[in-house]
Amino acid sequence: MPIAYAMALVGFIGFSYLVSVPAAISLVSTDLFSTFSSYSLSVIPMFIWMGFLAFHAGIGARLYDLAYKLIGHLSGGLAIATQATCALFGAVCGSNTATAATIGAIALPEMRKYNYDVSLSTASVAAGGALGVLIPPSVIFIVYAISAEQSVGKLFLAGIIPGILLMLLYMLVIYILARRNPMLGPAGPRFTWRERFQALGGGLLEVMIIFAISLGGLFAGWFMPTEAGAVGVAGVLLVTAVKRRVNLSIIMKSLADTTRTTAMIMLLVASAVIFGRFIAISRIPFAMAEWAAALDLPAFAVIALVMLIYLVLGCFIDALALILLTIPIFLPVAVNVLGYDPIWFGVIIVMVVAMGVITPPVGMNVYIIKGVAGNVPLEYIFRGIWPFLFAIFACLALLTAFPQLALFLPSLL
Repeated sequence: MPIAYAMALVGFIGFSYLVSVPAAISLVSTDLFSTFSSYSLSVIPMFIWMGFLAFHAGIGARLYDLAYKLIGHLSGGLAIATQATCALFGAVCGSNTATAATIGAIALPEMRKYNYDVSLSTASVAAGGALGVLIPPSVIFIVYAISAEQSVGKLFLAGIIPGILLMLLYMLVIYILARRNPMLGPAGPRFTWRERFQALGGGLLEVMIIFAISLGGLFAGWFMPTEAGAVGVAGVLLVTAVKRRVNLSIIMKSLADTTRTTAMIMLLVASAVIFGRFIAISRIPFAMAEWAAALDLPAFAVIALVMLIYLVLGCFIDALALILLTIPIFLPVAVNVLGYDPIWFGVIIVMVVAMGVITPPVGMNVYIIKGVAGNVPLEYIFRGIWPFLFAIFACLALLTAFPQLALFLPSLL
């Protein structure tokens, strides 16, 4: 059963059992209508459309060309360049699957041409795709903000430094692997500085303009998140139209993809609201809070246990669904009992559930890369994922030890 239907059904049956069937019927109809007619949720299709426009307009290809010419000559340089490209593309996309599919289609043929190890090349793209949910704008951050009633702008800012930190840790992992065994990632060609500057103007400039127009205005307080999404769409259309890289066919494809994705997310959110009503009236969050308070453990140990639960669940449940399913349970524990900042907790949870897109058996990014790479066995990709999982663990440890890595930029807003 799709997770949205499962949450709505459990919420309906649970509410019927604890209150009454007529009350549950009224709850379902009211929550479905209020969710689909919510102005604040209109931010979701705007940022999704912005990402799909960038995807179909070929912005990812130009970003990879830039990173490839700057650092492709290093050992493991093409895989390192892939991480930089994923982070830059995430700044206009916001989706881990779109990032993995776009950059995978561009980077994998290049790495194959220079005889990169299959496990390293495919796993590096699958792991790099997860950067798309940390670097703003991020659809998962938007959904967390709505579920946890937090500021979208602050969450976007909170994801910047952790996203860059994770990208650097990925690069370090690739560099160490390639230095230990140069056959894993042979160096590519070295380009002239003239060629690099030409790529700089063609790739990075577009992203900087789009980022400054949409997210810069949001952070500066010129407009609200919903308006920022609309401005971002206009920015992508403007930049790509000036470069003559957009046409009616691309716009129609992006609209079709946006409609499908938005419908899926909105149904998930509506079902999660129904499920959350049942969770609240069942007093499960209060029981969880009492359980956490009764544990004779320091706060960081309890939050580590929560992370472990998310990691296990993330192996089987989609990231968006997992956040909507568990936030009503764990957020009160983290904030009210353990005293953690809800913005920091959001970054931690988004990073942990992002691990789910690269871990078996339901690693969505891995399956996408499998489709892009063609005849590469799944076990080869999963085998190459482990070093990148260690990088995520290291990033989580640093964020837990130094919360200001996530909270410094939001404190300036």
